[in-house]
Amino acid sequence: MTRVLSVSSVFPPHRYPQPEITEALARCLPPGSDAGLLRRVHASVRVEHRNLALPLERYGPSNDFGATNALFVDTALELGARATALALAGGGCAPQDVDLVMSTTVTGLATPSLEARLVTRAGLRPDVKRMPLFGLGCAAGAAGLGHLHDLLTGRPADAALLLSTELCSLTLQPTDTSMANLVAGALFGDGAGALLAVGREHPLYDTGSGPTVVASRSRLYPGTEGLLGWDIGHWGFRMVLGRELPELVRLHVAEEVETFLAGHDLKPGDVDAWICHPGGPKILDVLAETLSLPDGAFAASRRSLASAGNLSSASVLHILGGIQADGPPAPGAVGLMLAFGPGFASELVLLRW
Repeated sequence: MTRVLSVSSVFPPHRYPQPEITEALARCLPPGSDAGLLRRVHASVRVEHRNLALPLERYGPSNDFGATNALFVDTALELGARATALALAGGGCAPQDVDLVMSTTVTGLATPSLEARLVTRAGLRPDVKRMPLFGLGCAAGAAGLGHLHDLLTGRPADAALLLSTELCSLTLQPTDTSMANLVAGALFGDGAGALLAVGREHPLYDTGSGPTVVASRSRLYPGTEGLLGWDIGHWGFRMVLGRELPELVRLHVAEEVETFLAGHDLKPGDVDAWICHPGGPKILDVLAETLSLPDGAFAASRRSLASAGNLSSASVLHILGGIQADGPPAPGAVGLMLAFGPGFASELVLLRW
């Protein structure tokens, strides 16, 4: 078993209400564009506030990939260092006692990777094992926890850190009027999260109130590769977002959840805490309907979406941290972490408090 000792979330200081972001992006549209459509999309996603990597006035039609990516690296390092320090302090673990650090992002490029650049800054050991992940998209927070569990099962005396740093606003193409870009501009926010976990033989295993990881599952859905991801070129990252995604969730993901839970003699109604990536309100609505869940099942996900937007891979860490902060579920409670990403893929992690 793997124990989650602590979870942290941090945000850049530039925080804005959704209507202010909406009007700023409407001013960037090319002449003749339908600003009314942009406003309707922004109003429909149930996001109330978001934090951005830059002050709002610095977002505009020009988008130099090199300059933007340099901003990504600098800001991601600052947020990553803060998230790491908070997670380590929350779990009572000294930086030099971390044996593995895994980092994930899908909103910028860095070589050396982010966790390599953070080793000295965060006080980690020079011989810490490193595993950078790129390309898993919004699913990477859940996938990362599943991978940590696999690694700690084989090294049960170790401590591991998962770091997710996503600066979604830096990928925005302000003059792109495609529906995919309008939805991205309405949904995504910036932030970072870190999770500290230990194996079952670690001295800190029985401390704290975090959940244990029971099992995880990854699933690719063939024939859906072109429905979610990035179109990468000299312009930077351009969102690929198929309109079919909610229906894919309806047709495949709900069955995947039921099958996964059934393997552990559970049903959706047995889950006490849903840590579901808020890909958007429609995704949450479809899942709740298909799984026959009560209205409040995804309350933590909806709160995260409203307060911070879709944070890509960092969202599930923000949601889990919120659940812990509100008072962890009772001992024996069941949790399910669920996220989606390019592939099209789903990632499931079964938790128990």
